[in-house]
Amino acid sequence: MTMTSSPVLITLTDRDRAELEALARARKAPLQMVQRACIVLAAADSHSNASIARNLGLHVDTVRTWRGRFAAAGLKGLTDRPRSGRPPVFSAAAVAGVKALACSLPAEHQLPLSRWSCQDLAEEAVARGITDTLSGSTVRRWLDADAIKPWRHRSWIFPRDPDFAAKAERVLDLYERVWDGRRLRPDEYVISADEKSQLQALRRRHPDLPPGPERTRRVEFEYTRGGTVAYLAALDVHHATVIGRCAPTTGITPFSELVEQVMTQQPYATARRVFWVVDNGSSHAGPASVERMAEAWPNAVLVHLPIHASWLNQIEIYFSIVQRKVIKPADFADLDTLEQRLLAFETRYNATASPFDWRYTKTDLDAHLERLAIHESLNPAA
Repeated sequence: MTMTSSPVLITLTDRDRAELEALARARKAPLQMVQRACIVLAAADSHSNASIARNLGLHVDTVRTWRGRFAAAGLKGLTDRPRSGRPPVFSAAAVAGVKALACSLPAEHQLPLSRWSCQDLAEEAVARGITDTLSGSTVRRWLDADAIKPWRHRSWIFPRDPDFAAKAERVLDLYERVWDGRRLRPDEYVISADEKSQLQALRRRHPDLPPGPERTRRVEFEYTRGGTVAYLAALDVHHATVIGRCAPTTGITPFSELVEQVMTQQPYATARRVFWVVDNGSSHAGPASVERMAEAWPNAVLVHLPIHASWLNQIEIYFSIVQRKVIKPADFADLDTLEQRLLAFETRYNATASPFDWRYTKTDLDAHLERLAIHESLNPAA
C-alpha cells in the first residue's frame, strides 16, 4: 500500500493574510508571485495540495514546494532563492579594459580612425590581448551599462573672452531681475534679441506626401531656391512676448529698425529702463553699438554677452523652436510665404507662451569655469 505524507499545515496571521490577498489581487505583480500567494491562501483554508494544483492549473509538486517554503520562512519564503547562474565568460578586468579603451581617442593609439565603433573596439581589444575573442554586440552591451557612446560627439568652444565671467554674470543677474546688485522695478524690462539669417525659401519640385498609417511624411529631395531672408526677433524674457520682423539681410540698419519697433510700443516706450541682451554679432558689436543705442533710446541699455556665449541668450531657445516648427522641412512657394509664416507663428506663440524655465545660474557658471580651468591646466598647449 502506498503511503502519502500529510500536507503542511498553514496558519496565517491577520497581517499575512492581508498581504497575501493584496498580492493575489495585484494586476501588475509577477504571475509567479500571484500564484504563490493563491497557493498559500488556499492551503490556509485547509485545501489539499491536489485540489490546489487542480484549481490553479499547476503541478502538485509546485504547490507542495511553495506551501513548504511559506511554512518555513513566511512571506520571505515566497521569493526566488539566489541562483549562481552561468559563470561569466569574460573577466572583470577585460570588461574594464574595453571600457577604458572606449574612453580614449583612436588617434592616441596611432589608429587611422576619427572615432570608435563597437566592432572597432572589439577588434582592437583582441589585438591588444585584452581578451582572446570578442564581438561588437558584446562590446555594445558593456558600454550600454555605463552609457558610454564613443561614436557620438558634441562641439564646444573654449571661452577666450578675458571678461567672460563678469559679462556672463551680468546677464544671469538680469534673468533673475537683478542689476548692479539691486532688484529691477516692475517698470524695467529685459529683452533678449538676435537675428536668424540666411533663411532660404526652398520650394520642393513636387508636393509633400502627408503621413498615413505606417507611413511617415515624405518630402521631395529636389527643390528650387527662392532667395533668403533674415528674421530678427526680440524676446521679453520675463513676459514671454516675442516681437519680430523680417529683412533682406542683417546689419546695423535692420537691427535698429527692430529696436525702434520694440521701443515705440508699450510698455517699453515709457519704461524706466529696457535692458537689451545681445551677442557680439556685427549688427550690435562693440562700444559703438552701446553708444548708438543710448543716443537713440535713452531708457535702453545694451548688454553684451561674452564672446562665443550665444548659448546664454534666451532668444536662441525661441529660434530653435522656430527652426523645428516653422522652417523644417522647408517648402515655401516664395519669400513672402516664408515671411508670412514666420510672423504668423510669432502671433501664435505669443498667445500661449510662458517664460522659459531658465535654471542656469551663477553657481552653474562658476562650476563650468572651474572645470575649464582644470582642463586648461592639464592641457596648457591648448
